Amino acid sequence: MKKAIYILLAIFSFLILSAVAIPIIFKDKIVAKINQELDESINATVYYNPQKISLSIFRSFPDVSAGLGDFGIIGKDQFEGDTLIQVDQLDLDFNLKSVLFGDYPMLTGLHLNGGDLYIKVLEDGTANYDITKSLDSESESSESNFRIGIEQIEVNHVNMIYDDRSLQFTMALADIMARGSGDFTLDVYDLPVKATATIADMAYEGTHYLTNKKFQGDANVQVDLENMKFSFENGKFGLNDFLFDMNGFIALPEEGVDYDLAFAAPDSDFKSVLSLVPGMYTESFSSIKSSGTMSFEGFVKGLYTETSIPSFDINLQIKDGMFQYPELPKPVDKINVNMAVKNETSQLENTSIQIPTFSMNFGSNPISGNFTLQNLRDYLMEGELNGKLNLKELTSIFPIEGTSLAGNLDFSARAKGRYDSTNKVLPAIAAQFKFSEGYVKNAEYPAALEKIHAVASIRSDKGSMQDFVADFSSFGFELEGEKIEGNLRIADFEALNWQGAVAGAVDLEKIMAIFPIADTELKGKIQANINSTGSYQDVEKEQFSRINTSGDLTVSQFFFKSKDYPQGVAINQAKANFNPQRAELVEFDSKLGKSPLTASGFLSNYMDYLLSENGTLKGQLSLNSSYFDINEWMSESSSSSTDSSKLEVIALPKNIDFTMAVRADEVIYDNLNLKEVRGTMVLREGILSFNEAGMKTLDGRITLNGNYDPRDISNPKFDMSLDISELSIAKAFQNLTTVKAFAPIAKDITGRFNTKLNFSGLLGPDMMPVLSSLDVSGILAIAEAALKENKILEGLTSLTKLKDANTIKLSNIKVPISIENGMMEVKPFDVKLWDYQTTVQGTAGFDGSINYLLNMQVPAGKFGAQANSILASISGSQANESTLIPLSINLAGSYNQPKVSLAGGNSIETLLANALRSRFDSEKQNFQNQAQEQFQAAQDSIKNQLKLKAEMVQDSVKKELQKKTGESAEKVVQEAKSILKGVLKGTPKPTKPDTTSTKN
Repeated sequence: MKKAIYILLAIFSFLILSAVAIPIIFKDKIVAKINQELDESINATVYYNPQKISLSIFRSFPDVSAGLGDFGIIGKDQFEGDTLIQVDQLDLDFNLKSVLFGDYPMLTGLHLNGGDLYIKVLEDGTANYDITKSLDSESESSESNFRIGIEQIEVNHVNMIYDDRSLQFTMALADIMARGSGDFTLDVYDLPVKATATIADMAYEGTHYLTNKKFQGDANVQVDLENMKFSFENGKFGLNDFLFDMNGFIALPEEGVDYDLAFAAPDSDFKSVLSLVPGMYTESFSSIKSSGTMSFEGFVKGLYTETSIPSFDINLQIKDGMFQYPELPKPVDKINVNMAVKNETSQLENTSIQIPTFSMNFGSNPISGNFTLQNLRDYLMEGELNGKLNLKELTSIFPIEGTSLAGNLDFSARAKGRYDSTNKVLPAIAAQFKFSEGYVKNAEYPAALEKIHAVASIRSDKGSMQDFVADFSSFGFELEGEKIEGNLRIADFEALNWQGAVAGAVDLEKIMAIFPIADTELKGKIQANINSTGSYQDVEKEQFSRINTSGDLTVSQFFFKSKDYPQGVAINQAKANFNPQRAELVEFDSKLGKSPLTASGFLSNYMDYLLSENGTLKGQLSLNSSYFDINEWMSESSSSSTDSSKLEVIALPKNIDFTMAVRADEVIYDNLNLKEVRGTMVLREGILSFNEAGMKTLDGRITLNGNYDPRDISNPKFDMSLDISELSIAKAFQNLTTVKAFAPIAKDITGRFNTKLNFSGLLGPDMMPVLSSLDVSGILAIAEAALKENKILEGLTSLTKLKDANTIKLSNIKVPISIENGMMEVKPFDVKLWDYQTTVQGTAGFDGSINYLLNMQVPAGKFGAQANSILASISGSQANESTLIPLSINLAGSYNQPKVSLAGGNSIETLLANALRSRFDSEKQNFQNQAQEQFQAAQDSIKNQLKLKAEMVQDSVKKELQKKTGESAEKVVQEAKSILKGVLKGTPKPTKPDTTSTKN
């Protein structure tokens, strides 16, 4: 017996040791195969932490499991930098037998554990998940290193954002838990799936349809890959506590999506549909008392394409519903709803909505109504809504913590007829609204907003636009003795004739205390007394003399700060007077961030601007500031200009026409300190123009004329003429990007320069000129300057052995320059270098390259012993120490690493001998002509190379700016991410790659 036990223990120990040893022995083989397969099949950057690679035979027994920690995939090309997936742990299961004895491991399972998934589809339908490499004939004929036999896919605690810009659809899911199993190698197979998640947000065309809803699903999906058809059997789904069954299929033919789905709610409890009401489904939802019944059923059947929709019929009924919060005395009861949304055709305009019954009681406050819409073609409708609400009684129905409410609301509305904007037809409307004795008090603020009142009526007895009248006969409120009163009457829905007035004062800080806004600080007092009478038709016809608007508006001690404007805007005092023609800005004393600004002037055409879509606000303003920091308003950061925050391209409104006279004692822009800024700026049709804008900077003065044109935000342009006088050459190098790029020699020159330049090109995402796009022409004038101790002079000295070569003094030089296709061309100009007449010409590229030719005339005697020995050997020659030697020198390479050489490759000795033995000046000149021809040939080649580089850089900058313009779409995604964070109640894990191991 003991022997048998020992044998069993030995066998068991052997099996355990084998289970532990097998993954270790075959770890390198499996990991190598994984790396090879990733490299060969995925067109993306794949990363994982090599310190978190694990293999186990126990995790997915009897398969062996390979784990990759901190796994992620980052897109390429147009998805550069976008993280498609980042998971804490990716587990891949392999058939153990295929690992031990097969040539190819068999992949049997896929597990994603913790992390984030971001699916992005661009407007043209390109998707970031399409990352498999296309197979050529050679690769198609070769066999993969893996066999795919997946039997199980599992997702645990993964968050996902689906951003489809082709459909303007966004969905954010939190904490996804899903498990599916089947034979994925077959063309047709069954896939039992179970999944849960939180739908943090689901938005279509900017409208949020679902927010913070719990989802669950359990279905057997039959997958038919050949026909791209997915059938649901016994599908059970749920949103919060609202459960419904769904059967049928979804298919993807060549065009559109084919639906045949039927759904119904098996649970008749009213509370299940109550869980879908926003704000109701909280942790205490289970304690809410409820009663009543509910039924829900419907179908969707047909093809969805760009021109057709499937037919559908959706029905919801609620009978005698009731709910009551625990510990609150009154319920909402007698809830009865009957709703049907139906379309038996393939055209959306044939959709009908029937709500014959809608009623409920808020305590003792009844609300009832009905509504019928026959179609979405001529909008034939009939409806009614009546009710009363006592706001104080609502606090005994709903848990409203920290706020006291009071007031009586009485409303009734009826509408019957059709709506047709083309034929100017409205339904007959009769609506009355009255709110009285309103009262709101926040527990955190001692004062109450009280005496809130409003009386309004809307009528259209004949059902025409002409007899439409909306009369808000009175509205207002009072807060600590300050009150607002107003009225407004609008007649004729087409002409929009109005007559209204508002008068009173309001303290914004007190309003914010009662109705706080997250991440926003707002305070100040506004006092207004404005009367207005007019017609929108007169606004459209610009007959402003027929519009009578008068009064005044005063703002004092105003301050606004928010997440979007962290710099803060303060208005110490502002006053405006209104008349029909314009609004006079009598006083405006403000501080924008840390920059004080005063203004005066007027605004005209303001009624057209406020009331129409295409109205242009016109005006003339005088702006004055002792100090203005532009950087603070042109970067993502609100920190000072001394930090590293990058400026950003600013889009300008096209419906503003302002002429602004500007005076500022000091302006900070990028790294420039501008003094005594004076000039005129005109903002018109989205272009900002500068007229005689002058400023002191860099020890000199600059006057500019021109414009900044960001109408195409992906391709912003500028076109300036600059008049520069007495500017420091050294400081220009330190502060101006263009000088650094094209004239790095400036850092070693002391002195000043004057110039008049025409300067145009493109701006990059950081509002700096794109060097490769510049188009510049002008003449640089240098009165006095000195160049010494730099590598070019060292090279010249070493090559020529000329005396005093370590210093050059420059005076009265005029240098003609032009920049095009990323290359600055210096046209030939004469200068004396060390008292030797020299002609200089050449180019400098935006990439730092230089190519210059120096044609010098140097007396032979300046070459010292070299020349004397040659002269002594020449007999019968007229050459002497005063004979001018033509010396051509090439400067190539870069400024910091220059290559100095004699043109033609001669040595100094050979050059001197040939020149001194020449009998005619023409022979000497021929040396320089040859050098000129060789130089020009090199120039042509350099120009072509720089042009190609410039085009590549400009294309790259344009793509970067186009990416910036796509950020409006990104805002939807960021909003979804924000909601997702709120649902998760935490910060998502960073999706940065671990650079210790990056595959592919």
